[in-house]
Amino acid sequence: MERVVDLDDAAARITARSPRWCAARLTVGPLTWRDGLAPWPQPLETDRTRVGDPDSVGLWLSDPLTGGELHVVLFRGGWADVDYLAAGREEKPATAEEHEVGGTIPAQGITSAADFEARLIGWMGDVFGG
Repeated sequence: MERVVDLDDAAARITARSPRWCAARLTVGPLTWRDGLAPWPQPLETDRTRVGDPDSVGLWLSDPLTGGELHVVLFRGGWADVDYLAAGREEKPATAEEHEVGGTIPAQGITSAADFEARLIGWMGDVFGG
């Protein structure tokens, strides 16, 4: 897999934002890493030192008050798997301009850790508001 995104840089950006998320009452799960050289099925590790050749880093955030959740797995090839359950939207139907109550957000063409961080900020707003 081509190395487009520096996953360690992306993880550092996530870690730097974590205190703000915790201050906003969000639950921040540990980062998960997958080793591209590990035999299939590749286990997820929470200890970066156990991963020699990372091909993905994942994060999980939730709002225990509203039930909102965001699951993101960033791949070094420049895309992410982004799944969510929108906070506080259980009672109202989505409009054409809004995401559905839950689902997947397309995330291709990520060019760098900074690009990922900018997109992550947008996804946070979409899912948790603000």
